[in-house]
Amino acid sequence: MQAKVLKNILSVNEEMAERNRGVLDSKGVFVINVMSSPGSGKTSLILATIRRLKGRVRIGVIEGDISSSIDAEKVSQEQVPVVQINTGGQCHLDAGMINRALDNLPLDNIDLLFIENVGNLVCPAEFKLGEDKKAMILSVPEGDDKIYKYPLMFTIADVIVVNKIDLLPYTEFDLEAFSQAVKGINQKAAILAVSCTTGQGLEDWVSWITSNLQPQ
Repeated sequence: MQAKVLKNILSVNEEMAERNRGVLDSKGVFVINVMSSPGSGKTSLILATIRRLKGRVRIGVIEGDISSSIDAEKVSQEQVPVVQINTGGQCHLDAGMINRALDNLPLDNIDLLFIENVGNLVCPAEFKLGEDKKAMILSVPEGDDKIYKYPLMFTIADVIVVNKIDLLPYTEFDLEAFSQAVKGINQKAAILAVSCTTGQGLEDWVSWITSNLQPQ
């Protein structure tokens, strides 16, 4: 019974995600669903991206958190449209939440929309939102073994960003072994190593975004 209920929930969610996708496509908005565990640097990466693309790409943000608007307030300081979603305990965003948030964004004036999902390495992987690409962030202090503990997240990602690489000398994180493990389950994913603190690797991330924004 539980499996059937979950299947029904996911089916309804996918229908709404397709509806979101239709709205976003009609407005020419490219959407990246940013997922990670808490503290990996989702907001820091989004802020760094906004600063590097300012004046070139019109960006909007949907911030998802269980509570508070701290991250949305940080984003708003960059003078980009942002909508806060508080899930009230739910461990992920769903397509219905995004559908309501879209009504509060100036989609005609947005080229790139970041959806910062709730910090969690399990639930967000199962719920489509209407995004074009899924970005998964893993910070160096979390360890290189997360791919074995949470394989679905790494399997569905279009790009995997290893953040906080300035801390590599102080950890046992093996970037090469991690990259090989990713390729073992997800050959299509781009793997990018960055530091939002030093700026190292951020141009590769920005290039990945802009290349995806170009008409195919």
